[in-house]
Amino acid sequence: MGLASRILEGDVQAAARLISHVENETPQAVEEMSRIYPHTGKAFVIGITGPPGAGKSTLTDSLIRAFRQRQLSVGVVAVDPSSAFTGGAILGDRIRMQKSCTDPGVFIRSLATRGWIGGLAKATLGAIHVMDALGKDIILVETVGSGQIEIDITRAADCTVLILTPGAGDEIQMMKAGILEAADIFVINKADLEGAQSVKAELEIVLGMRDCRPEDWKPQVFLTEAMSDKGVEAVAGEVLRHQEYLKSGGRLELRQKDRAKFELLENLEGYLKSFIVGIDDGSYLDRLAGELLDGRTDPHSATLEIARRFASDYIRKLHEERSGNQA
Repeated sequence: MGLASRILEGDVQAAARLISHVENETPQAVEEMSRIYPHTGKAFVIGITGPPGAGKSTLTDSLIRAFRQRQLSVGVVAVDPSSAFTGGAILGDRIRMQKSCTDPGVFIRSLATRGWIGGLAKATLGAIHVMDALGKDIILVETVGSGQIEIDITRAADCTVLILTPGAGDEIQMMKAGILEAADIFVINKADLEGAQSVKAELEIVLGMRDCRPEDWKPQVFLTEAMSDKGVEAVAGEVLRHQEYLKSGGRLELRQKDRAKFELLENLEGYLKSFIVGIDDGSYLDRLAGELLDGRTDPHSATLEIARRFASDYIRKLHEERSGNQA
């Protein structure tokens, strides 16, 4: 029995193996993922993002327990910094979530960024699909927290929870408008520290200045102390309320379509990069760079040349595959 069939029967070991194949971009990953994809689209994907030290992992662990108390199965994709020695994930997130690791209704997987920017790992979307096919009701995706609030998570998740701390007053002023517009729920964690109420009030003022229609979702700001689970139940309830809001009027389907387009573009970019690396021994790009420097071509024309070569190479490989299948 293949990995896909085992995953659809709830085999967590098969799920872990397939995620490893996705991370390593093996041929088996493509084959098995094509088999599980028709069985995805049921899980609700929640992005957990925020600056380093905001307590993302601790809050994620608390949210896991809150959802499990509602009899919901949970998958967690914890995006960790890469080890400088192995390129693998530094498993700090899993250590901080050890309260939930032994729960059979919870599946936690750490992914290494491997230089991938935007707070996610390249294999994040693939891991989401695997956990979805495994039958998880809720999938929590915790971003790496690289020093700035990552916007990519808002395209990969159905609901985005932005976590800040009482010392985040200046961060709110400098924060990218994109994440303020895209985040669905705001959490001031470590609310026992001085300044929590003032940051909450400041954030509510900023959110209140947004232009929105009466039917638009109105993000709320919550105070939590994740170490003791205080306030986390309210956040979990708000997440599920947001899920119901999205289900009404076809909003959830629109978000899922946006995620599908995001994944298509990410895959296309990955294929193009792999193609360039595959054809280049140093001379091809050197030649184009030389032509750019001496004015024989321009960046747009050089890019079109690469695109045409990519298309030609892809069509050739497609013909070869069809010929092989017919044989």
